[in-house]
Amino acid sequence: MSTRTFRITVRGVFDGLSADQRAELLARAADHDVLRAAFTPEGHLSYDLTARSAFTFRFLDSGEEEEDILEASERAEEAAKTWLTERGYGYKNLRSQAEDLSQAPLGKRQRRAAAQKNV
Repeated sequence: MSTRTFRITVRGVFDGLSADQRAELLARAADHDVLRAAFTPEGHLSYDLTARSAFTFRFLDSGEEEEDILEASERAEEAAKTWLTERGYGYKNLRSQAEDLSQAPLGKRQRRAAAQKNV
């Protein structure tokens, strides 16, 4: 059986941030810039508080079966909740979206590489 790779995106909105919390997030904004966003096992947080109070966590997980994506999504949501709660950041509207990369359509380069392997 092959291992499937899952990309899980957890989105939400900061809620009820104090002035100190907002200042702390703004001070660390460069570390959480969307241009640095990556799917990682521990999760990568990105936000732009100067534009809006929304945030996105990106997680990378894996499983053996197609159904494992549900458990991976639950783990990602729990990890996001834990990270936010441990820091005292309020949040709302938490939702997740997951993608099984084994079922994702091939990009142009991938199709070309696959075609060359079959020649």
